[in-house]
Amino acid sequence: MAKPISYFRDKVVLITGASSGIGEELAWQLAQAGAKVTLAARRKEQLEKLAQRIAELGVSETLVAECDVTRAGDLERAVEAAIAKWGKLDVAIANAGFGVGGALKRLSLEDYRRQFETNVFGVLRTIYAALPEIEKTKGNLAIIASVAGWVSTPGSSPYSMSKFVLRALANAITPELQRADVKVTLISPGFVETNIQRVDNLGKFHPDAKGGVPAWIKMGTPRAARQILRAIARGKREQIVTLHGRIFIALERFLPWVNRVVVRRIAARRFSR
Repeated sequence: MAKPISYFRDKVVLITGASSGIGEELAWQLAQAGAKVTLAARRKEQLEKLAQRIAELGVSETLVAECDVTRAGDLERAVEAAIAKWGKLDVAIANAGFGVGGALKRLSLEDYRRQFETNVFGVLRTIYAALPEIEKTKGNLAIIASVAGWVSTPGSSPYSMSKFVLRALANAITPELQRADVKVTLISPGFVETNIQRVDNLGKFHPDAKGGVPAWIKMGTPRAARQILRAIARGKREQIVTLHGRIFIALERFLPWVNRVVVRRIAARRFSR
C-alpha cells in the first residue's frame, strides 16, 4: 500500500456512492492516506457517520455532499463545494451504482432506463462535472464497472448492459483524455462484500435482505479497495478485482464456449421453475 499512500497524500478526491460498500471503504482508506475526501451519496446520514469516523482519525478532512447522480446539478454542486473548500480536484471516482435484475419478460423498458440513469448517465454526469477541474491538476478519473461488463448472465441483462457500456466508454475516452494528461482507470470487480444485493430494482436499500452469492466467493471490501487504489495510483487502464473475476474474463476472451456452457446451466436452473 506504500505507493497509494504516498500518491494520495494531500490529493482532493471526490467519491460518489460513498455511503456504503466499496465507496465507503475507499473513502476510509483514502482518509488514512491523508487525502481530502468529498463524500457524495443520497443517504446524508450515512455520509455524516463516515465523516465522523474519519474525523476521529485526526489525519484528514472530509466534505459531505448529499448527491443523487441521477439529478441534474447535484454533481456540479459537489464539485463546486470541493473547489470552494480546497481549491482543486485531483481524483474523481464514479462509484455510485446498483443492479436491476430479473428475466427479460418480467422487466419493462422503465427498468432498463432506471438502470442506465444511475449506472451510465450517473457516471457521465460525474465525469462532466469533474473533468474541467481534473484537467487542471492532470489528475485521475476512475470508473467502477464490473466483471459483468465482460460476462453476461441470465437474469441480469440491465446490469450487464450498463457495465458493458462503461467499458466501452472507458476504452473510448482513455486515449482522448491522455492528451490532457488525465489518467482513466476502469475498475472491474467480481463478487465483493457490498450492499448491492440489498438494493432492489427501484434503487431502495433493504438492510435485512439476504444476497444470493455465497460468502466464500466474495472478496472482502478492504482488500478490494486496496487493489482499486493501487490501480488508480499507478494509472492502470483497467483493474480486474477478484481472482474469479480474472478467470471469468480470461475464459471469455480465450475460451468463450466454456462461459456459454456455464451460462446455459445457470439459465436452466434459474428459469425452469
